[in-house]
Amino acid sequence: MTGRTHVLRADLSAGTIERERVPERWRRRYLGGKGLGARYLYSELEPDVDPLGPANVLAFCVGPLSGSLPGEPRYAAVTKSPLTGFFLDSYAGGTFAERLAGSLDDCLALLVTGTSEEPVRIELENGEGRIVPSGQWGADTVEAAAAHPDAAVACIGPAGEAAVRYATIASDAGEHHAGRGGAGAVMGAKGLKAVIARNAPAEPPSDELARLREEYAERYADAETGRWQAAGETLESIDFADEVGALATEGWRKGTFEGTDAVGVDAAREASVGRENPDDPVPGGFRIETDDGETVPRGATQMTLGAGLGVDDFDAVAALGGCCDRLGIDVISAGNAVAWLVRASERGAIDASVEFGDPETATAVIRRLAGVSGTTSETDPTGGAETGSETDPAADPVAELDPTVIETLRLGVDAAADRFDVDGIPTVKSMELPAYDPRAAVGMALAYATSDRGGCHRRARPIEREVFGAWSDADRIEAVIAAQNVRSLSWSLVADDFAGETLRGEDGVAFLRALSDATGLSYPTTVAELDETGERVWTLVRLFNAREGADRADDALPDVLSEPIVDGPAAGSRIAPDEFETLLDGYYRARGWGRDGLPTRETLDRLELADVRDSDTPVGTPFANASE
Repeated sequence: MTGRTHVLRADLSAGTIERERVPERWRRRYLGGKGLGARYLYSELEPDVDPLGPANVLAFCVGPLSGSLPGEPRYAAVTKSPLTGFFLDSYAGGTFAERLAGSLDDCLALLVTGTSEEPVRIELENGEGRIVPSGQWGADTVEAAAAHPDAAVACIGPAGEAAVRYATIASDAGEHHAGRGGAGAVMGAKGLKAVIARNAPAEPPSDELARLREEYAERYADAETGRWQAAGETLESIDFADEVGALATEGWRKGTFEGTDAVGVDAAREASVGRENPDDPVPGGFRIETDDGETVPRGATQMTLGAGLGVDDFDAVAALGGCCDRLGIDVISAGNAVAWLVRASERGAIDASVEFGDPETATAVIRRLAGVSGTTSETDPTGGAETGSETDPAADPVAELDPTVIETLRLGVDAAADRFDVDGIPTVKSMELPAYDPRAAVGMALAYATSDRGGCHRRARPIEREVFGAWSDADRIEAVIAAQNVRSLSWSLVADDFAGETLRGEDGVAFLRALSDATGLSYPTTVAELDETGERVWTLVRLFNAREGADRADDALPDVLSEPIVDGPAAGSRIAPDEFETLLDGYYRARGWGRDGLPTRETLDRLELADVRDSDTPVGTPFANASE
């Protein structure tokens, strides 16, 4: 292998796929994954482009070290989000991710533009691709994967076909998802049902990279984070959040959940029929049998569909998660949509009987959101049009719900809150927050507010340390910026979220030097260069969002977070608006951005982005002095 130097460009309107070389400067400065995807989006999208229109780009990205890194293989889905209207990068691991890297061969990404008039799939093999008609429109994610037993599949389910703004791209029969922000809706709008990866997984291009991968994997398995991950994956998150009083419960009304033990990691161990990768030192998630087949719950499933909806039955929560997996709908956004519906029902804003603690009705709502009523799909497998078929109200407890409520909720909780004047479910940039309540740790509020894709806990998660110490604003700012930069680097390498975190240091240097030796290509090979790459990528995404109109106002927190938590260890905790504005000023100043939340010319010069910024992108005005 000579290294990854190309991309595949699929134009679904023209029905063509072509190879093109990645500019050398882009490849070295942005690597792959998030960074390279952001560079292509910033270069090719006009401001205000319709996320569901043919001009939007949907990129399936790997990194320069894909196939050579320890931990779970991953890929990045990068596009403009139909939920937020801003940049979106979403990640998924598993078999599709590793076979995508092998099938792309010397390519760093598949870039998809245009719209097909009929449903299609893209098949990838040996660094080439072809567009093929798809007969799977209307199939759920398990059914769509089963149609290609000899390959790995990433696909959309009914939610993506219905253009739900938080539809996912599901891989490995719904076990993994590029979840938040609606990449699945973009895929559905393009008429693209699936991407098929036919080659075996990529392998390290040199013995030295293979040695480094094995050595690092062994060290990671023995490290504290590796042992934690092996013990329970992310399912322990609900136990942690409940213990510290930061578990958003029953539509963000409480900070603790009495049913945590019933749906937490110990319950998963008891119910499990096995682990995802039982022979690996870090064996992955717990496999759970449900009436509709096997599912692998993650921490967000238990927190949002369990505590968030007041459901204290493990089997019921697992089934709810499995329902989302098959339909291809994000569990965090779907759970918050159901919670909003309960609150709207209680206030009399809608005519429906929906309550917390009712998994059957929650399932019916989620199915309706995805375009499925009762046991009958509203999506025609041959053409994609809604049939409007009637269903038995007994099989669908929300069959009589006003269709405009569901139609609006498909656009996100913010759209429903505005239309029906019912708030209380917090969002940032129109993305619903995960179930870590930031009122228990103000650094988490800063992480949510400044997240480049909207309310997201994966850009930075300072709550894991802040709740155990007395943090100052300076501590919060330092922790959030460091995590955001590290994740930007890791996701440009498309590394495992956990095993890849130390690649910002000497380990990352060792891997990239070995890759350079094996391929003859130039990469960042000092710790300083890697650190700057992470910051450059984060700032480039801020430029993209600024060109779409984002500024300080979009880093605001919802009013509900200024109200105190009512129970548990964090009772009385709240986000004081004036204090948060001071914290946000400090974050901007540390980033080298102006008070308006926009990068300054000096910062762009330092990060070699001045020549990248176009005339449609505003820049920030520096703070006048250090005390301002």
